[in-house]
Amino acid sequence: MVTPELISPRSPRVVAARRLAKRNFRGKDRLFIAEGPQAVREAVEHRGPGGEPTLVELFTTVEAAERYAAIVDAARAAGARVHHASDAVLAEVSQTVTPQGLVGVCRFLDSPFEEIVAARPKLVAVLAHVRDPGNAGTVLRCADAAGADAVVLTDASVDLYNPKSVRASVGSLFHLPVAVGVPVEQAVAGLKAAGVRILAADGAGRDDLDDELDAGTMGGPTAWIFGNEAWGLPEETRALADAVVRVPIHGKAESLNLATAAAVCLYASARAQRPRTSA
Repeated sequence: MVTPELISPRSPRVVAARRLAKRNFRGKDRLFIAEGPQAVREAVEHRGPGGEPTLVELFTTVEAAERYAAIVDAARAAGARVHHASDAVLAEVSQTVTPQGLVGVCRFLDSPFEEIVAARPKLVAVLAHVRDPGNAGTVLRCADAAGADAVVLTDASVDLYNPKSVRASVGSLFHLPVAVGVPVEQAVAGLKAAGVRILAADGAGRDDLDDELDAGTMGGPTAWIFGNEAWGLPEETRALADAVVRVPIHGKAESLNLATAAAVCLYASARAQRPRTSA
């Protein structure tokens, strides 16, 4: 029976991991926390631009190491330092109320915005003024599911590596390029220069999503700008877009939340961009 090697919450390794709960330390160390078997599994498989493994360290309880032996073995094979830790230690480094027994320390993995533009993307989600980390992670997950080529978080949006954002992405953070800290004007200008049409999603938009689909205008490369959860997009940001589009409300609901609206818009574009097949 394996026994925990880390039993003190004051261990230097534990202290170093725990401080990644704060944004300034994440930025200084260029490291973040990924929790749970799904996120850790994705981190193990992910590689940086130079081929370096994204996961650098793994804390696991003895029980979790037995339950998720394949993940732990893969982490060790990829070169990550694996620590068997007590429940008390896992509670210290975890950012959840009920830890799942696996906590990974990962390298930052965001991509330069210039590389995203150079790849000539067909579908991009731009998060402008999005402050809620759960919403940011959920939109990232929606973008991944819809087959988007990239996500851009502007400099006015939440930190990509906030633990709530990472958890809400449910592993999608490791699946597609994400640029961070890009001024919205730069994001729009760069995408337009790459031939991408800019659509701003806004409940008060002049154009209706159904009408856009019916008109056949959404088949080309598209970037959707999504705004703040409470007040949407400011006028100066809407003015940058080629069109301001609202998701139609056919029932009696007052509105849609950010993540739901983003899913509708991204899937509408994905469907419009699919090649038509002859009957």
